[in-house]
Amino acid sequence: MAIETDIKRKARSEYIYKRKTMVMIALSCGVSAGTIRRWKKKAESVGDNWDTARAAHTIAGEGLDAVIINVVEEFMIMAQHMIEELKDGKDQPLEKRVSQITSLADAMNKMTASAGKLAPKISELGVAQDVLRRQLEFVRENFPQHADVILEIIEPFGERLVEAYG
Repeated sequence: MAIETDIKRKARSEYIYKRKTMVMIALSCGVSAGTIRRWKKKAESVGDNWDTARAAHTIAGEGLDAVIINVVEEFMIMAQHMIEELKDGKDQPLEKRVSQITSLADAMNKMTASAGKLAPKISELGVAQDVLRRQLEFVRENFPQHADVILEIIEPFGERLVEAYG
């Protein structure tokens, strides 16, 4: 029994502090992923929520901005995967694909708005980078002879923006 308690403690630690997946923890502890899931669920039923502890540790260690960036990146990867599936899903009725695209667009808008509210510096950096990109496009279109000079200025200035807002 003491050995199982030690393994549970190790599994919890790897989940919370090392952010390992259930499969990786199972391999490390020599038990099945299902066993890890059962331990996690049982712990939650007595008030030990591993996910909450994991999020708190991440926020304390990396900061909320890092967590938000990670969530947005993961969401965008899933959204990109969904778009690829929609492209390949020609056997689905058009109405269903349009509905899925609409839902995805709505989810992306909500994700972007939420991330901007929770981490305004990330949102500010995005706006600043967009302004620089638009300025460079403007110069290329209207003053092409100055494009190299503006690019020479914008690149190091972009690094300064990351320092200020990133």
